Amino acid sequence: MNNSFVPNTSCHNTPSIMGYSGKPTTSIIMFLAAVGGNLLALFILGVHQKEHHSRSSVFCILVTGLALTDLLGTCLLSPPVFMCYARDTSLISLGGDKLCNLFGFAVSFFGLAPTLILCAMALERCLAISHPYFYAVHIRRSFAKFTLFFIYLFSLAFCLLPYGGYGKFRQYCPGTWCFVDMDATGDDRANLVLAFSLSYSSLVALLIFIVFVCNGSVIVSLCQMHRNHMVRRGSVVSVARKKRLSLAWFGRGEEEMDHLVLLALITVIFVVCSLPLTTDVGR
Repeated sequence: MNNSFVPNTSCHNTPSIMGYSGKPTTSIIMFLAAVGGNLLALFILGVHQKEHHSRSSVFCILVTGLALTDLLGTCLLSPPVFMCYARDTSLISLGGDKLCNLFGFAVSFFGLAPTLILCAMALERCLAISHPYFYAVHIRRSFAKFTLFFIYLFSLAFCLLPYGGYGKFRQYCPGTWCFVDMDATGDDRANLVLAFSLSYSSLVALLIFIVFVCNGSVIVSLCQMHRNHMVRRGSVVSVARKKRLSLAWFGRGEEEMDHLVLLALITVIFVVCSLPLTTDVGR
């Protein structure tokens, strides 16, 4: 969506792209990176499942849902942006307020749904490591599918609120994208518009906080499990023997560590990409 340094107040109804440089280089790079990254993730998940000859775990189902959701969002949101650059016209000029509202809804939906899925992944790992008995008894593959369905349903309902008057979408610089109205300047429904923008940003910030807390809890639990495992072996075991036992423990916990590393990387990348936008919405 290639933001420029043009003040956003001048882009709300602009008929052309502000600060247009001639080539949507940033948008193209982001599109290729997103599509390539998600396709690679889906390929790796497929290969992993085939090699182990087993059904997908709860975590893998959630990761697959995250990749597919992000891939769908990228493929739906990028074409209007490219059309704006090709015609050197803004999104509102391209399709009017209806297209702007639809684009704003899509951006908010594909921003909220992946965040919820990421939070569900963090909670799943936290339960699996910190509360294994509860996880083994209550968490099934069907639970992951139900969670994804609920996430999509909640995100759809929440992001449709502006269509009912609670909130508003508007165009932002450089004129190629629309999103939640952040300041409601000159709007008769300013309180409702600001309430929705604050609700959206607060919800995303809360979910990111939960992800970090859960990841921290998993790290602490894994360290405690390793320490307890070594203590139970007794102090009479030789140093070499302890080292072999430690490596063996990490080998058995390799899958948990892989999941944690993957979740941590996704979280860092997601926060870096979304936090600036979330912060701006809350202003």
